Amino acid sequence: MELIKLFNLQGSLFIMILAGAVLKRKGIIDEPGKRCLTDLCVNIIIPCNIVKSCLIEFDISIMKACGLLLAVGIVMQLLCVFLNRFLFDGFEEHQKKVLQYCTIVSNGGFLGNPVAEGVYGELGLLYASIFLIPMRVVMWSAGTSYFISGGTDKKKVLRNILTHPCLVAVYLGMFLMFTQIHVPEVLASSVRSIGNCNSAVTMFIIGTILADVDVRTIINKTTAGFGIFRLVLLPGAALALSRLLGLDSVAAGVAVIMTGMPAGATAAIFAARYGSDAEFATKCVVLSTLLSMITIPVCCAVI
Repeated sequence: MELIKLFNLQGSLFIMILAGAVLKRKGIIDEPGKRCLTDLCVNIIIPCNIVKSCLIEFDISIMKACGLLLAVGIVMQLLCVFLNRFLFDGFEEHQKKVLQYCTIVSNGGFLGNPVAEGVYGELGLLYASIFLIPMRVVMWSAGTSYFISGGTDKKKVLRNILTHPCLVAVYLGMFLMFTQIHVPEVLASSVRSIGNCNSAVTMFIIGTILADVDVRTIINKTTAGFGIFRLVLLPGAALALSRLLGLDSVAAGVAVIMTGMPAGATAAIFAARYGSDAEFATKCVVLSTLLSMITIPVCCAVI
């Protein structure tokens, strides 16, 4: 991708994030409004964006790439779960839970999808949606178990996995692409229009998260070290694995970009809900998000 186009994309995303932060600071978007935007995005906008990416002509090479991407996503999640068994043993329990969760759950849905689409178009968005499937599964299983003592309800976990709007959108989108069923233009146009809201709304949401934190307090040895691990080391492993499996340049690029996303915003939500260190979780999310404004263009340039 041309560097000018890449920096224009990153600059555009940053401006939208800044707009979200200003709207939150001015009180135009309050906490209920923030929750409403988040629910709207997760339940409607991102699913429409995913389905939109699947309204393309069926190609066997795309299916092969999707299979390899899914394999990379599974291996990366297994690697993260394995590393979580010992990597953070030296930390206090309430911080350990946060770091474990932030390792397996990125902000790929909110930030990764717009970046993948901006860099590689609708094919990149399709690949990103496939790559995120293992993360969404682990998020509702191992991810929640880090915060909930005594394990999790397996039936509830399975229900969350099967009925998550973004995963349902993947199932529907893949069905439409495989079968090549003609979608009426009035419906396809509506899905595209809603899906095209994704970048702006998700960046606004990220901006509202940044607005709640004093940036001067977020940098310390732990958050900075985790940022390097999340944004540099993990995508490096994804790049090595992608090359080992022989992924094409677009699929490999998506794998690296999606792995190099900052910590998921749900870390702060779960930490607050289950009595962990919500302030520390927010700092990890905010710092990794700010650092990703630098590391994402670097990843794209290297690929």
